[in-house]
Amino acid sequence: MADEGLADPDPWHGFCLLLEKVCEPQVRDQGFTAAFMSTYPDAIDFAADRERTLNSIAEPARRAKGAGHLRPDLVLDDLILILMANSGIRATPPAARLAASRRFAALAIQALQASPAASPLPPAARLARGIDTPTRLQRANRMNDRRSHRLARR
Repeated sequence: MADEGLADPDPWHGFCLLLEKVCEPQVRDQGFTAAFMSTYPDAIDFAADRERTLNSIAEPARRAKGAGHLRPDLVLDDLILILMANSGIRATPPAARLAASRRFAALAIQALQASPAASPLPPAARLARGIDTPTRLQRANRMNDRRSHRLARR
């Protein structure tokens, strides 16, 4: 999933594509959410899968944020919150799940888009259990800044 988002030359389009593609399996496959959100990594090694998924979302988000398309106050915990909310769509009748997930992803994407009229968000809830703080998205941003500075000096 992340490969498509990263391969897209437009960071915003790549991020949107990834978010849409991550939301769909949640409503199709109940095990996806359980594996992704598992808080019991010792039972089965879901922690590695969860971290890999978070990293795959963080890089396209970092690219879109760096290009000025994503809200500047977005943190990785916000993306986890979106996935948690999307997983609630499984409570709807099966025939409506996919359409509801696509609609929710579109609403979330619009809410995440950078806009001068956007109001500041309240503090983020800490949802990235087992993930180093500051969030991976923030750390990826710092790493990219250092990489950009090194390239600019050459």
